[in-house]
Amino acid sequence: MIYSVVTIVYLLLLVGVIAFKTKKVQTEEDFIVAGRGAPVYLLVGTLVCTWIGSGSLFGTAGLSFRSGFGELWFSAGAWIGIVIIYFVAERVRKISKFTLTDLLEQRYNHAAKILGTVTIIVAYLVIAGYQFKGGGRFIAILTQGAVDLPTGTLISCIVIITFTAVAGMVSIISIDIFNGVLMIIAMLMTLPLAIDAHGGVQEVINTLQTKNPGYLSLFEGRDPWWILGIILPTFLLLVSESSIYQKFSSAQNATSARKAVLGMLAGVVIIEFVMCAIAVVGYAIYSSDPRFFLADGSIDRGMAEEVILRIGYEQIPVYAGALLFAAGVAIILSTGNTFLMVTSTNLTQDILKPYFFKTSKDSKKLVRIQQVSIVILGLLAYVMVTQFETVLEMAFISYTMIGAALAPVLLAAFFWKRVTAAGGVASIIAGMLVPIINKGMEVAGVSIGLLPVDTDYIAIPSLFASLTLLIVVSLLTSKPGEEKWKPFFE
Repeated sequence: MIYSVVTIVYLLLLVGVIAFKTKKVQTEEDFIVAGRGAPVYLLVGTLVCTWIGSGSLFGTAGLSFRSGFGELWFSAGAWIGIVIIYFVAERVRKISKFTLTDLLEQRYNHAAKILGTVTIIVAYLVIAGYQFKGGGRFIAILTQGAVDLPTGTLISCIVIITFTAVAGMVSIISIDIFNGVLMIIAMLMTLPLAIDAHGGVQEVINTLQTKNPGYLSLFEGRDPWWILGIILPTFLLLVSESSIYQKFSSAQNATSARKAVLGMLAGVVIIEFVMCAIAVVGYAIYSSDPRFFLADGSIDRGMAEEVILRIGYEQIPVYAGALLFAAGVAIILSTGNTFLMVTSTNLTQDILKPYFFKTSKDSKKLVRIQQVSIVILGLLAYVMVTQFETVLEMAFISYTMIGAALAPVLLAAFFWKRVTAAGGVASIIAGMLVPIINKGMEVAGVSIGLLPVDTDYIAIPSLFASLTLLIVVSLLTSKPGEEKWKPFFE
């Protein structure tokens, strides 16, 4: 009972913050980029919460349960990406666009913007969808199965859509400072308690060495292709994460945007490392529990993804478990809000506004249009979630699609003056299509020997195709004028 009470109280606290902040939403700029006035500490909180979502709470946990500390290669891709983002954050804020695709249009052309928009909408709806699915699992565990997964998923969908549509980026940034602090406290509290629940550090190590010694190693049993395949999706997504660029545009100034990246790096590294460790301890705890294994002895991937919340509900004291569940609400809600917000912003700014509401100057009307878009896109994400079995699978496909399509062209925009509009467009098309083709082949059970159908490796051919076309087509076409690249290098 206390789990439900703490979770609901925390949710109501967030509702109160959002209700207060809604009064400050007067213009389209307020709704989309929080009036460009977010201080460093708020920006750090919302950047951490952008990255730590259901993909971490469930997908990262499930991969850690299956792979041990080797999962840290998956997380390390994001850490490397954050370091690279540090060198472009200041320039993004100076350019002061609304969306990442505005940057693509300025550096390349309108076709690049539209292709980028389509990629973001499709991939981000998948990401928003697995927040709903994660929320469904969360509710099912919280209610001990009284609310089943489909019903819980629908409830999560409704709550996340409502929160996002009410006050936009103002509310997201305002509540994320609470969410970020709560995540760190809950995870740091859970790890030692989980270890203690299994008899201490030495007992955990003894169990892991007996069951699977490779769980304690970063390298044992892992070939270079696996490591590369596991690093690339998170790296590619992080450096092309549209919501991060949109939040840079919310900063008070360019210097604040850059400082916030350092805080983001510290927060993300701490939370992801501790999450991985909790899941590895969870493997020691549940290594003989039949719920986590299939009839052939292999790990049940769906159940493995629930390991952190199972520890919170079944293994640690109630006060800590309740705090962990409140953090679960923070993780799911904050990321769901962000990805719906970014998707709706791209839809309204890149498609609806220029083609259907070009003459409208009514800022409040444009805000209403985006709020309606949030509802429609949220429902579409709910439908899409039924096409995937696990959160990790959804993460790999969406991360690779958005990353392979946009990361190369974005990095080239800031670091390669020679890249051309034609090269950028070709690169986006390749990065967008390879994951879709691969998923279609996987569903159909078809293999042509060129693409690895295993989802864990899909980032490798996607990135290869995208980079190849970016470089080759750019070198075969005329150099861009100085006006194209100069703003990105100042």
